[in-house]
Amino acid sequence: MTAAAQRGRGDLGTVARILDAAEALVQVRGFNGFSYADVAAHLQITKPALHYHFAGKADLGEALINRYASRFTDALTAIDAEGGPGLGKLEGYANLYLRVLREHRMCLCGMLAAEYQTLPQPMRDAVISFFDQNESWLEATLDQGRLDGSLKFSGDARHAARMIISGLEGAMLIARSYGDVARFEAAAQGLLGGLALKTQAA
Repeated sequence: MTAAAQRGRGDLGTVARILDAAEALVQVRGFNGFSYADVAAHLQITKPALHYHFAGKADLGEALINRYASRFTDALTAIDAEGGPGLGKLEGYANLYLRVLREHRMCLCGMLAAEYQTLPQPMRDAVISFFDQNESWLEATLDQGRLDGSLKFSGDARHAARMIISGLEGAMLIARSYGDVARFEAAAQGLLGGLALKTQAA
């Protein structure tokens, strides 16, 4: 391997470590709750080393959202690949939030949405894009569930999709306040249970 290739691989590793550390800080403290000094101290590197990879905190924030959104999209693709009824896919979607909460973290974009007015415009746009993509996936899944007979809801699927996102994000916040993951699980089950098509007993 050439020296240039080795440096490139090292840079990619450093970028990933920076993003991992910053993501954890955002999911616990929020974007305005940490500084470059916090990231540098956590990774035991210098602040100039951070600026080498991300010129400013806004650049780091935008990269965080893009990486998070890409991972989320991959997770949704995996849910689709497993197949099954719409209700099962919605349960898989709720479990994505549950896994984050069990790690004592919050949805990255949910945390950033709480600070929306203080974020740079590129970060605002990226946050909105994340939620728009989630709404689109949920809308398609809800339409599928209506067709396959696993879901029943009034109104259009877009409205129901927005209700699901709002419900899950809010449930995360409340569960975090109490330090009680079971609160989120109960809220998610109630939310999805309200959409499940109830079969009539014979």
